[in-house]
Amino acid sequence: MNTAVTCGIVLLFAVSFWITGCQMSGDTAPDQGFIRFTEVTAEAGLAGFRHDNGEDGEKYYAEQMGSGAGFIDYDGDGWLDIILAGGGYWDRAPHFWYKSLWMYRNMGDGTFIDVTGAAGLEGLDAFTLGVAAADYDNDGDRDLLITSLNENMLLENKQGVFQAREDAGLSLEDEWSSSAMWMDGNRDGRLDVYVGNYADWTPETDKFCPEGAMEKLYCIPADYEGRASRYYEAAGDGTFMDRTQEAGVHHALGKALGMAEWDFNQDGWPDFAVANDGEGDLLFLNNQDGTFSERGVQSGIAFSEHGEARAGMGIDIGVVDQTGHPSVFVGNFSTEMIGVYRYLGNGLFADRAARSQIGQPSLNTLTFGLMLMDVDLDTDLDLLAANGHVYPDRLAGQDKITYEQRAQLFENDGTGLFAEVPPSTTPPLEIEMVARGAAYGDYDRDGDLDILIVENNGPAHLWRNEVSGRNWLRITVTGTNGNRDAFGTHIRVYAGGQVQQRRIRSGGSYLSQNEIAAAFGMREAAVVDSLRVNWPDGQVQVFYDVPVNIEVHLTQGQEDWNERPMPGAVN
Repeated sequence: MNTAVTCGIVLLFAVSFWITGCQMSGDTAPDQGFIRFTEVTAEAGLAGFRHDNGEDGEKYYAEQMGSGAGFIDYDGDGWLDIILAGGGYWDRAPHFWYKSLWMYRNMGDGTFIDVTGAAGLEGLDAFTLGVAAADYDNDGDRDLLITSLNENMLLENKQGVFQAREDAGLSLEDEWSSSAMWMDGNRDGRLDVYVGNYADWTPETDKFCPEGAMEKLYCIPADYEGRASRYYEAAGDGTFMDRTQEAGVHHALGKALGMAEWDFNQDGWPDFAVANDGEGDLLFLNNQDGTFSERGVQSGIAFSEHGEARAGMGIDIGVVDQTGHPSVFVGNFSTEMIGVYRYLGNGLFADRAARSQIGQPSLNTLTFGLMLMDVDLDTDLDLLAANGHVYPDRLAGQDKITYEQRAQLFENDGTGLFAEVPPSTTPPLEIEMVARGAAYGDYDRDGDLDILIVENNGPAHLWRNEVSGRNWLRITVTGTNGNRDAFGTHIRVYAGGQVQQRRIRSGGSYLSQNEIAAAFGMREAAVVDSLRVNWPDGQVQVFYDVPVNIEVHLTQGQEDWNERPMPGAVN
């Protein structure tokens, strides 16, 4: 146990001064010898899953866009379970193995069992795409928002069994949705939700898009109009109201595929960025009154350094260098490097794709899932890009751009400069996939972050992280004055003369749900000097002398922290 101190003005000033004057020093060079992953899909019991994109020879536009995955402790036993979006079909009969959703329960021994039926998810009728988890009703368990090609589904968790909540107001529109993100946008203590919408498309309006010969090929995004995304505000009784126009987040061109939250200007109110496919990325800054202002173009985040709109898919945000400012990473199309935008302050960003050394290695890949995570526990955030193309027929004659592609792992040297990890050094990076959704989570509870990737019209992949010999710290939280998940909590860890920052949040990557926790690599640090927690309602707590190699649970307002056992830890 340890003691928390509620910060006053003097402490806030002192901590702020330290943040400015003592930023993370980082490594001087990448240390790829600590990066080791093992593909454990079959031995973990996930080999039976296969995503169905509905293909039956018609080459419908939507077939190439799925699907999502997530880590969620649905039964509250402390072990991360796995949920996978199964896709769907149109005119033909379903495959014998098809399910709209697949739920796998973590048995705590490295294996999972299929509990789709027991969890109440068998027989759902939807073409599923995205997964977003949150305890939206504050009853102590995680609920699910599932996006689809038709009506979305809010699935309420009732002691490990999910029930569709059809009267919540989130499934009234029949439109193609993509990723979704929970957040308390107006800070009233209730979780609101931003649902990304993509294109104005149905099987009946699918177009004939040939190239050269008159054989039908998959269309390109420019062939369809976008659909405006939606922002739903919690009413307080378990239902939601569409406040897209009133909140200032309506954007007619649409084609949103990923979104991520961060408090860019550090005013205590959540902002967020949206990756759009070919329409320019968006930046919504919170006006502190329940509304947002869109500043994508003015901020420098909307377009490439040449002023071009790119095909944004996955997105993530984190502090990756010594400035203490966040950087936004966006997965883009082949021939378009991954976007890297560092926040400069005053609402402005600098394009650092080339400078970060991620730009050139990412030119030939098409990135969907994209995640910042400290893979090797060396105190800085690395980048995982899950890649796979969308045009199996349009790549004929291409020498370097393929349909199936390897995932890429970029290791950070602590200064925001990245080096691609050679695939030969860890076998899973040699696997060629048509990757889409990607998520991270410590499923085996050993302190490092494991990776889950799902392929379009293909299998899932579970990669176990094998890093050892370095220290770590995990933090989970419970909010007591507002949303129980405490989305919007900002955590800073001070140790070894460095400061690391994480947020408890929804969103990020593509169609997928990362674990809801803050994971820190501590390298050789034996103790955390101080741990500063900014809760969503503005309360600040500081904890001192926190040991490493444990999972700490913090409950807002309590002066003590609780340690949760980590049976898989080997460090």
